[in-house]
Amino acid sequence: MPPYLKWTAPTFAIVGPHLSLPRHTILLHQPSIFNNHVQGRLAVVTGGARGCGLAFAQGLAEAGADIAVFDVIEASPAFFEIPTEFGVQAKYYKVDVTSHESLEQGFSSVKADFDGRMDILVACAGVNKNVTFLDTSNDDFDRLLGVNVKGVYFAAQHGAKAMIGSGTKVGSIVLVASIASWMAIRSQNSSAYCATKGAVRAMVAPIAAELNEHGIRVNSISPGYVRTEMTAPFPHLLESWKDEIMNRRVAEPDDIKGACVFLASDASKYCTGSDILVDGGVTKW
Repeated sequence: MPPYLKWTAPTFAIVGPHLSLPRHTILLHQPSIFNNHVQGRLAVVTGGARGCGLAFAQGLAEAGADIAVFDVIEASPAFFEIPTEFGVQAKYYKVDVTSHESLEQGFSSVKADFDGRMDILVACAGVNKNVTFLDTSNDDFDRLLGVNVKGVYFAAQHGAKAMIGSGTKVGSIVLVASIASWMAIRSQNSSAYCATKGAVRAMVAPIAAELNEHGIRVNSISPGYVRTEMTAPFPHLLESWKDEIMNRRVAEPDDIKGACVFLASDASKYCTGSDILVDGGVTKW
């Protein structure tokens, strides 16, 4: 008998103030959607070598997914512990999301290594530069645009094509935007970065509308201030951010990985075209 079929002794139980049922009634409880959220699925995470991308990869692995990470930097030692820690497959691929050729090679390798499976794409690769609006150069802007917008857009496109080719019925694309798509960042000069993250959030709904016929959901996450390898060397920023956040705490990558797992899994099967703010209340304060 499956564990969600419960049989009890034939006495009576009080169900409500005026209703009782025989205890021998079989109670049917469907297995929780929160058990093994993405068991057996394959997730590709761009920018997954460290920081938030690594946390997303770890969260998905903990929920049962096999993991492929794309990044231009070498994966941190914690990534290579994923198979032992969570009992799933995990492979790193050196991929530059600004290069169509590199993306094609990456997805081709994933297809070969994981038997054509493709269920989840998390586009997390991103860069920033602290430069004033008046001093932002064309090269500065092109660099941010290439990684943060085109890199996200075309990673999602390649991921969607791979999902359609795999025949998955549970496709999910999660694009990583930012609170910078909702507000000005007071402690940094980041108008170009804000523009690129606004573009990420803006592309979600139209892509979701087009991919709906293929059974692929598309959503985004807008993280708030997060302590990562990139921000840790700037303790003055971390301290100033605390004053802006409602809960007075800068996030760790683990604080935001749950939102990614939620959007990747069946727990969010009615969510598409949406953005989730995971910001400690900073945009509401």
